[in-house]
Amino acid sequence: QVQVVESGGGSVQAGRSLQLSCKASGIPFETYAMAWFRQAPGKEREGVAAISTRGGTISYADSVKGRFTISRDNAKNMVYLQMDSLNPDDTAKYYCAAGRVTWGYLSAPHYNIWGQGTQVTVSS
Repeated sequence: QVQVVESGGGSVQAGRSLQLSCKASGIPFETYAMAWFRQAPGKEREGVAAISTRGGTISYADSVKGRFTISRDNAKNMVYLQMDSLNPDDTAKYYCAAGRVTWGYLSAPHYNIWGQGTQVTVSS
């Protein structure tokens, strides 16, 4: 079964950290770019971070640069999002996505496999 499953969301206070994890199955993981998107209520889905198949290309949204770190472990079919210095504006549902992407890594239409999402809530 082709799927990606997120975990690691939760509620934290501003300034704290969280790590999200995403497990992929049913795909040749090392041939897929991976990304994290988020969507807050009333807002459009936003590309947060993306990583190419072997990690040679990494992209971040300006809003998270210097605070979030994306990484992947191809041996485990896992991708991670380390989120530091969280603030209330980071509150959203975070989605893991996989796609055969070679450019426009933060563009949602480039990804065809999506998880159900995990909620991150940051209180001030």
